[in-house]
Amino acid sequence: MDDNLAIFLVMTVAITASFLLSVIWMKNGRRPAVSEEERRQVSELAGENERLHATIGKLEQRLAVLERIATDPAQRTALEIESLR
Repeated sequence: MDDNLAIFLVMTVAITASFLLSVIWMKNGRRPAVSEEERRQVSELAGENERLHATIGKLEQRLAVLERIATDPAQRTALEIESLR
């Protein structure tokens, strides 16, 4: 076997191996360990997120009622108010 061919093959194997090792290293390095404190914070934030979604839903309903009152004719609004008394 020619010396140049042997050097070429060794270099190709070395480059391929280093590439694969760097890919594996980067893949494993992207996932940092999650502490118990971080898990607790995520759980608290998820609960707060649910509460805020519920509040937003209620506010959207109230806004829809206010928009309906503002855009309805005055006489119809007065009749609805009277019917509530």
